[in-house]
Amino acid sequence: MFQQIFPPIETALELEPEELAIFVLRHLKQMGRGLNKHNYTLGASSEIVDYAGGNLEEFKKRLMEAWVWLEREMFIAPQPEQVDWSFITRRGERVLQEEDFTTYAKESLLDMKTLDPVLARKVKPLFLRGDYDTAIFQAFKIVEVRVRKAGGYPKGDIGVNLMRKAFHPETGNLTNKESEGGEKEAMMHLFSGTIGLFKNPTSHRDVGGITPEFAADAIRFANLLLRMVADEDDSQK
Repeated sequence: MFQQIFPPIETALELEPEELAIFVLRHLKQMGRGLNKHNYTLGASSEIVDYAGGNLEEFKKRLMEAWVWLEREMFIAPQPEQVDWSFITRRGERVLQEEDFTTYAKESLLDMKTLDPVLARKVKPLFLRGDYDTAIFQAFKIVEVRVRKAGGYPKGDIGVNLMRKAFHPETGNLTNKESEGGEKEAMMHLFSGTIGLFKNPTSHRDVGGITPEFAADAIRFANLLLRMVADEDDSQK
């Protein structure tokens, strides 16, 4: 069963726990009842030896790492009144049925619970389907809209020019008057440079080669900027 479900042992040993976990979950599904973390690597000893060969001990460690990850993400859980035994949860069954584990892993990469609600609602579908350049564009468009609204600027003010106006050290409506001169300059350059770097290119052309990790980092950075806009807006009141 290991040979049928898991990738070659050399590949399996290189996988991160969340990557190996889907193979473990599929294996547990085929095993059916009697899922026990402590004897998981013992129950099919001859089979696992045939699969892992001289890498047996390392592979067992990888299996336990994946098992713990599955528990943490609630794909498996302790049986009621038999806590040493486990069952595949509704979430785990749903992932197996829909073969949607990759999507879940992406969602875990970008913790939606910590994001601005508007940002999470608008970028989540784009991010999960792998449309990373559009997700990044949408994230920084939200920053632009929030700056314009907080600063009381008209719709015609957009992009880098809007950021320079809103955070201008002397006249910007969102400039923190209590900050030092250098900090005011830095804030203006931060927002204008970020919009120029992240929003403008993705609005003009398709930007390829974006990894999920890079997209997640960019979206989290947009989230930080939204927090900073809220702080600057509050400082004006």
